Amino acid sequence: MSERARPARADYRHFLSIPTRWGDNDAYAHINNTVYYSFFDTVVSRFLLESGAIDLKTSEVIGVVVETGCRYLAPVSFPDLITAGLRVARIGRTSIRYEIGIFRNDENTASAEGHFIHVYVDRETQTRPTPLPRALQDAVAPLLVG
Repeated sequence: MSERARPARADYRHFLSIPTRWGDNDAYAHINNTVYYSFFDTVVSRFLLESGAIDLKTSEVIGVVVETGCRYLAPVSFPDLITAGLRVARIGRTSIRYEIGIFRNDENTASAEGHFIHVYVDRETQTRPTPLPRALQDAVAPLLVG
C-alpha cells in the first residue's frame, strides 16, 4: 500500500452505487482485482449513456480504452456496497482521462482509485481518432477537476 493520501468523496463529481456480488470475492475473501475494472467501466459508461453524450446504437464515435490502471488502498468484500466516484482529469481533442474512486459502504476515503483513458474513434472504421463531439465535451465538462 502506498503512503500517499487516500482520495475522499469530495474529490469526485459524480457517483454511482454498485452492489458487490458473492462471485466478486476471490480465494482471499476480498473483491478480485479484475472486478475493479468492471466498476470503472460501469460508472463511466452509465454516466455517458445517462447524460445522452453517447448512444450505443447511433453515436458516430465510440470510446476505446487505451490505458487503464488501479491502485488498491483497502480491501472490499461481498456484501459491501460500493460507490464509484467519477471525475475527469483531462479533456483532449480526441481523448478523455476519467478517474474513478471506489468507496466501501459509507466510508469517506477511497478503497481504490483508478483511471481509464478513452480515445474516441469513428464507429465505422474504429481506427482513426476523431475529435470529441460537442455533446460529449459538454457532458463531461462539469466533471473536470484541477
